[in-house]
Amino acid sequence: MCQQQSIPLLNHEIVFYGAGSMAEAIVRGLINRNVVSSQNIIMLNRSSNERLAELRARYGIQGSNDPEQKNGYLRSAPVIVLAMKPKDTAEALRHLGPLLSPGQLVISVIAGMSIRTMQGLLGTPQPVVRSMPNTSSSIGLGATGLAFSKEVDEDSRRLALNIFDAVGITTVIDEERMETLTGISGSGPAYIYYMMEAMIAAGIRGGLSSEQSAELTVQTVLGAARMVQQTGEEPAALRKKVTSPNGSTQAALEELERGDFFETVIAAVNRCAERSREMGTALEKELQQ
Repeated sequence: MCQQQSIPLLNHEIVFYGAGSMAEAIVRGLINRNVVSSQNIIMLNRSSNERLAELRARYGIQGSNDPEQKNGYLRSAPVIVLAMKPKDTAEALRHLGPLLSPGQLVISVIAGMSIRTMQGLLGTPQPVVRSMPNTSSSIGLGATGLAFSKEVDEDSRRLALNIFDAVGITTVIDEERMETLTGISGSGPAYIYYMMEAMIAAGIRGGLSSEQSAELTVQTVLGAARMVQQTGEEPAALRKKVTSPNGSTQAALEELERGDFFETVIAAVNRCAERSREMGTALEKELQQ
């Protein structure tokens, strides 16, 4: 019996305007989960033929930095993902605007850039999706926030969600909440890594080998996250289940409370969101000059 070949979920050409690590993470997810065939993915960058050759060999995608060919791709693609560096954004969007037709969907993974600023640089009220993925997207376990301009229709909303569902989970938010989401999931992996660093260091100081301490820490964090995910219980409820009165876990938690751990984490998230707003404001002022 012949096995039926699976059909990609989306039959759209998608152009990635920028070929950095986040663009590659999304492309990897799209191809691995058969959301889009590799032949329908085009990656563009400013000058690095070596980088594009590497991506073509790795994923079977198309790629170019030839100006004429790039313009042709940008004119015709139904979906364009903006993934260039912030410093290159103003020039790229001012160039892109005149090439676009009204129905083309623009998706941004550029941190700090508002929909209003993007549309201003494009010079057209293009349908725009603003996104904030995180680095775990590279292994298909990302968490991405999405905000839509009023020009985005229902089909385009679904298309954008399908793209980011390929690299993890998605949540739709009002754009003014994007900085808060940045503080939770955008930068959140770094907080967990920092906690893991401290746990590994404690194990080593207590006499474990670095390998033992790292292995135990990684599995503990993985197991705790899976427990929340699979049981559906609140973290507070699970914490109480493993905290015996006057036991060792309670003693450890009391030490964290003495360091104001709970409020410090909240303060860190808030500061991250605040800094994201500051950077976004500075970027917008710079781009509008």
